[in-house]
Amino acid sequence: MSESTEITQPIKVKKPSRLRANLLSVVGALVLLGLSIFGGYNVAIQDRQQAESQVKNQTLSEQYSFALVDIQFGRYEAAKQRLDFIISSDPNYPGALQKLTEVMVSMSVPTATSTPLPTPTPNPTGAEGIFNQAKQLVAAGDWSNALVALDQVRKADKGYQTGQVDGMYYFVLRNYGFDLISKQGNLEGGIYQLTLAERFAPLDNSAKGLREGARLYIVASSFWGVNWEQAVNYLGQAYAGWPGLWDGTMTTSARFQIASMRYGDQLTQQNKFCEAVKQYENASSISALDAVAAKNYNDAYRVCFPPATPTEIPLTPTIGVTETPIVVPTDTPLPTP
Repeated sequence: MSESTEITQPIKVKKPSRLRANLLSVVGALVLLGLSIFGGYNVAIQDRQQAESQVKNQTLSEQYSFALVDIQFGRYEAAKQRLDFIISSDPNYPGALQKLTEVMVSMSVPTATSTPLPTPTPNPTGAEGIFNQAKQLVAAGDWSNALVALDQVRKADKGYQTGQVDGMYYFVLRNYGFDLISKQGNLEGGIYQLTLAERFAPLDNSAKGLREGARLYIVASSFWGVNWEQAVNYLGQAYAGWPGLWDGTMTTSARFQIASMRYGDQLTQQNKFCEAVKQYENASSISALDAVAAKNYNDAYRVCFPPATPTEIPLTPTIGVTETPIVVPTDTPLPTP
C-alpha cells in the first residue's frame, strides 16, 4: 500500500497597491491640514472677538462718563440717548439702568432755572476789548469766566485772531478740566472739559493720564457694592497712578482699601482663603483693617499658612563604640616627716 503525498499550495496575500497607499497618505495630510486651518481660524475668531469686546467696553465706558456729565449739567435728553445706547449694547452695564431711571424722573419734574455763570461786562471796544479781558482772566486762572469771554469774542467777530483764540480755548479748557478733577473732585466735569480741549489740540501726557484715572475711578464707582472684584480691579489701576484722586467723598486709596477688605470678606465666605489674604494685605498696606476684615484675615491666614509641625528626630544608639571609663583622681597622702 503506497503512501500518497499531498502538495499544499502557498496562499498568496495581496499587497496593497502603491497607488492606494499614496492616496491614503494624501487624504491624511489633507485632513491634518484642514484641522490646523480650522484651529487657526478659531483662534483668529477668538482674537477678533476679544478685540471687539475691548473696543466695545471702552466705548460704553466713555458714553457712560459723558452721560454723567450731561446729567450734571441738566442735559437730560442727551444723557437719555447715551444711556439708551449703553443698555441696548449691554443690558447689564453697571449703573446704567439706575441712571436712566433718575434721568426719566428728572425729565418729568419741572426744574428750576439754573443760575448762569457770572459774565464779564462787555467791553465797548468790541472783539479786541473782550479778547484783552479774556487774557486778564486767563492770567488770573479764572477759567470759567475766561471761557465766557472767549465765547463773547467769537460772537462779536468769528474771524478775530482765530489762531490765538483757538490756542486760548485749548489752554483754558485743558486747565479748567485739570483743576475740576484734581482740585474740586468733579471728575465728570473735568473729563468733559478735557475732551473739549482735545478738539483744539492733542492733550499732554499729564492731562491725558489724569483723565484716564478719572475714568477708571468712575467705572470702579459703578461697581461699588455690586461687584467688589471689578471695583478692586479698576480701583487698583487708578490707585497705581493716582492714589490721591477723589470724587468729593473719598480718595482712590480710601476706596481701594475698603473695596479690598470687602472683596476679601467675600473670598473668605467662598473658602478662597489664600486669595482673601492677598486682598487683606493690600488693604492693610494702606490703613488698618476694620474689625470684620481683621478677624477674617486671621482666620484665612491660619488656613492658608498653617503653622509648621515640629519634626521629632529619633535618637539612634551608637553601635560598636566602647565608652572610655572616666578615671576620678584620688588624693595621694603626703609622707609623714
